[in-house]
Amino acid sequence: MFRVRYAIIGIVTAVVLAGMCRAGLAAETEGGPAHKATLMIEAGKTGEPVSKYIYGQFIEHLGRCIYGGIWAEMLEDRKFYYPMPAEGPIWQEHKGTDVLAASPWQVIGEKDAVKMVRENSYVGEHTPQIELRGDGTCCGIFQDRLGLVKGKRYTGRIVIEGSPKAAPIEVSLVWGQDKTERQTLTIKKIGSDFVKVPLSFKAGGTTDNGRLEIAGKGKGIFQIGTVSLMPADNIKGMRADTLKLLKELNSPIYRWPGGNFVSGYDWRDGIGERDKRPPRKNPAWTGIEHNDFGLDEFMAFCREVGAEPLIVVNSGFGDDHSAGQEVEYANGSPETPMGRWRAANGHRRPYKVKWWGIGNEMYGKWQLGYMSLEHYAQKHNLFAKAMRKADPSIRLVGVGDVGRWSEGMLKNCAEYMDLISEHFYKREKKAVTEHVRQTVDAVRSKVEAHRKWRNELESLKGKDIRIALDEWNYWYGPYVYGELGTRYFLKDALGIATGLNEMIRNSDIVFMANYAQTVNVIGCIKTSKTDAAFAATGLALKLYRNRFGTQPVAVSGNFEPLDVAAAWTSDREALTVAIVNPTESAYKLKVDLKDARLRGRGQLWQIAGSDPMAYNEPGKPRKLVIEEKPMSGIPNELSVPPLSVCLYKLPAR
Repeated sequence: MFRVRYAIIGIVTAVVLAGMCRAGLAAETEGGPAHKATLMIEAGKTGEPVSKYIYGQFIEHLGRCIYGGIWAEMLEDRKFYYPMPAEGPIWQEHKGTDVLAASPWQVIGEKDAVKMVRENSYVGEHTPQIELRGDGTCCGIFQDRLGLVKGKRYTGRIVIEGSPKAAPIEVSLVWGQDKTERQTLTIKKIGSDFVKVPLSFKAGGTTDNGRLEIAGKGKGIFQIGTVSLMPADNIKGMRADTLKLLKELNSPIYRWPGGNFVSGYDWRDGIGERDKRPPRKNPAWTGIEHNDFGLDEFMAFCREVGAEPLIVVNSGFGDDHSAGQEVEYANGSPETPMGRWRAANGHRRPYKVKWWGIGNEMYGKWQLGYMSLEHYAQKHNLFAKAMRKADPSIRLVGVGDVGRWSEGMLKNCAEYMDLISEHFYKREKKAVTEHVRQTVDAVRSKVEAHRKWRNELESLKGKDIRIALDEWNYWYGPYVYGELGTRYFLKDALGIATGLNEMIRNSDIVFMANYAQTVNVIGCIKTSKTDAAFAATGLALKLYRNRFGTQPVAVSGNFEPLDVAAAWTSDREALTVAIVNPTESAYKLKVDLKDARLRGRGQLWQIAGSDPMAYNEPGKPRKLVIEEKPMSGIPNELSVPPLSVCLYKLPAR
């Protein structure tokens, strides 16, 4: 009923929304006295409610987004994917950052004492074996570059076997050069079967180059199946400092696991006992996929941060049967084959995952398994049928790209999708106003194309297939926080805010947006080895998600080059007004409110600074914050400082 009704009123809604502010961002103005402008808010002219899903996020197995960002594991290559010792450089420079290129494990003692054995490997293709001389020489392996904090506890485990005379084996956490700057745990007995031995340490110093050493002085051999080390305050394997910020971000939905990564990912590799999951080469990016963070961990993550999951299936190198099995694993009863597997892994109750994406950017030659539109439309429909057979209640997101691809998908797959994906990334522009304006233009171009197709395509009659802008962001600059780990500045926060404003102004057609990516990798949260902080863009996303209203209202006026959006709160007790000022001049906006009356003091939340290149750095004092400021009396004029995002909450009736 809703879909039919929407098709009838879509044009009317579009006209109403067109009356809302689409303020173009003109050239920057010089500093000086505040510029005067007017703002009309027509509180009686409302648009479609803003979907909470426009505040979504996207995480991918890439760089330090999950491993080194969300996941708490401190060790690289803990399952020994790479042979040791490394024959070449362990780390290689990649666009300003180091990426792992070989085994990070180094040898203690003679190099020929360590070799990789394939027979009865614990996990993966081979297991390191250390041969002890029996002459008191210390032999073993170590890994450095560990971030340690004085007084902080660390826990983990080692899976080990060997000849009895090889014991004792010593495992040490090292934070300095002196022999006293370490804590050593002794494994007194080992045998011919792999056993898990718990590890627990307390760091006696702070360093970014701590070490974990595993060595012995006995006689015979010992093998290390795998090792793990995490801060003891981890939450279900996730970093406590990162989770704290993610909860403040309060995103309602997370898209996972990709992205380009998903087209070469077998979801079954990430299921079952974590230490036995095979390590793989990351199929799309650099480094190793440890498979420690799979579907079950993603569901635990979503529960922890209070978000819904959006799982993307592999339609690149994957097949429709595997996609249907993945849906059954997530949502099937314990009596189904995949549901039984899930229950055996400790999760008897179905996850009831509603949102599923079929593939990622299958139009691009960079994508594993990419193909022509004609072939992919058929593949999409096969996937949709298999997935809906496993659970008819799921909602599907199809791969889109404005132009021939999106149009073709809407013509041929409209019966087999609920939303259609669109992506955009923007580079840096020298002028701040031009840099900021890019997100407005990008959102608008997507919306205008889809409005046109809604009016023209027979396949869309009676349907309401809205946009899932499930990757969007700025992407430029050196990689400071690992692979694709760009830094974000105040000017980027202004652009993210204007992008949200444009989505709000088109709330009838933009249903979902997933900022890409949440942590480190072009992310709104940045981490060091021991700390986490909101990047500039994260502050804008957090502000809107937690403070902006839900019922957009029309605004107009002569306030260019500012960008403005307004909305009623869900209880209709207040109006929220978001104003982005990308210039270096202050503004004062005289408010002309129609169809409502202000009734008391308001509140202001503000992100502002004098330098458009200001940024936050983990472990250092914050240069950018969200300031909350009470307002005195009933405002008839709004003050907007230079280079700012201001969000006002004005009680009204």
